[in-house]
Amino acid sequence: MATTTLTSHEAGDLDLNGDRLREECGVFGIFGHPDSAAVTALGLHALQHRGQEAAGIVSFDGARFHSERRLGLVGDTFSRREVIDRLPGNSAIGHVRYSTTGETILRNVQPLFAELNVGGFAIAHNGNLTNGLTLRHNLVRDGAMMQSTTDTEVILHLVALSKRARFIERYVDALRTIEGAYSLVALTNKKLIGARDPLGIRPLVLGELDGHPILASETCALDIIGAKYIRDIENGEVIVFDEHGATSHKPFPPTPARPCIFEYIYFARPDSIVGGRAVYDVRKNMGAELARESHVPADVVVPVPDSGVPAAIGYSQTSGVPFELGIIRNHYVGRTFIQPTQSIRELGVRMKHSANRAAIAGKRIVLIDDSLVRGTTSVKIVRMMRDAGAREVHFRIASPPITHPDYYGIDTPERDKLLAATHTLEEMRAIIGADSLAFLSVDGTYRAMGEPGRDPAHPKFTDHCFTGDYPTPLTDQTQAEAPARQLSLLAEAS
Repeated sequence: MATTTLTSHEAGDLDLNGDRLREECGVFGIFGHPDSAAVTALGLHALQHRGQEAAGIVSFDGARFHSERRLGLVGDTFSRREVIDRLPGNSAIGHVRYSTTGETILRNVQPLFAELNVGGFAIAHNGNLTNGLTLRHNLVRDGAMMQSTTDTEVILHLVALSKRARFIERYVDALRTIEGAYSLVALTNKKLIGARDPLGIRPLVLGELDGHPILASETCALDIIGAKYIRDIENGEVIVFDEHGATSHKPFPPTPARPCIFEYIYFARPDSIVGGRAVYDVRKNMGAELARESHVPADVVVPVPDSGVPAAIGYSQTSGVPFELGIIRNHYVGRTFIQPTQSIRELGVRMKHSANRAAIAGKRIVLIDDSLVRGTTSVKIVRMMRDAGAREVHFRIASPPITHPDYYGIDTPERDKLLAATHTLEEMRAIIGADSLAFLSVDGTYRAMGEPGRDPAHPKFTDHCFTGDYPTPLTDQTQAEAPARQLSLLAEAS
């Protein structure tokens, strides 16, 4: 079979993080706490892995809303006392962002805020609306003036346009109009509101700190502030907190939940509990299933840090092959680095990851990673292992091949850029330069989740990246004028 190679530009220009799936976003909210902004900043810090482009907090002090939104990491802005002091009040919501729609500019940083005829309204969104472009076009056509290029702003306008009398009814009206994946936290003059899409694609949990309710994308945000986990917000649930307590609404027909399986494979922090499952344990299980499905004689198991570590531990424990840190990650390198020439760009890879030669020289290694997207990362890692003296390099991926793009908040490339969508297994092996290559099967992934396998008629997870089974309508993608990819809303609106 003919082999395929990457050009030096394709294989050399991206660092080891350039071929990763990008996290979606993280949300946090707290009601009635005297240090609401400071608590929110800590919660966002725990959720930083879900988005590193921007962060924002909106607070309410009983009379006015206050907003601080910044590009960059949470610690770069919200660790300063003077910033927290500009966010008074006993209720706040916050957001960390990685953009899948809209540019990385300040006006797109969430939470978004608007003054409605019923009062102020702030909202933060994790996910992606699959009819956001269509709704935006309709709203602009009818005279709406958009201040951002995010799909989240569509929700603000839908709430404002609803003719219902009560705010919660207007909010539910908006939710009935949107499609796709969303976990939302919203703040009004009197309420903190959480909402999760009818399939529960994106996570949202309820916690409590000193008697005050908290909403967060993951349980790790509760742990950092010493809050108590209460429960997951259910799929299709809208929960409202005010001075009288909590009220739960179920405005959608009952539907079996289908949470995103990538939360377990990659996105959630390993110490989080998602849908009652410990993420760390699930990832170890995925490695164990991988060892059962595709073991090869080897001397050491080496994870691609950091996301491949739990799966590598599971593979090692099941196969009996010793676990070694054959790649060392430098945690003190920033996200950007001046790289004026191709040779310096290639050296920049080693600033973030370097081979532990003593652990791998002369050995047959099983290299474990969580996913394979374009393949450029894998090319570099295999080359690094061989340069360090590895005798054989067997690549194992602790998830199935990614063959379809995502439209629910994960920044995946177009389908023709996904290596597994355009190449056979043998072609992929040749491209990355490994002695062998294998992926975890879809059924193996389900078994790692504690299921017997995938039921094609009733799958329990949103797994379209592997199966092409999209669980919601893709309205924007099927419109005649819409390209078959997630475009910037700014480009669409211009």
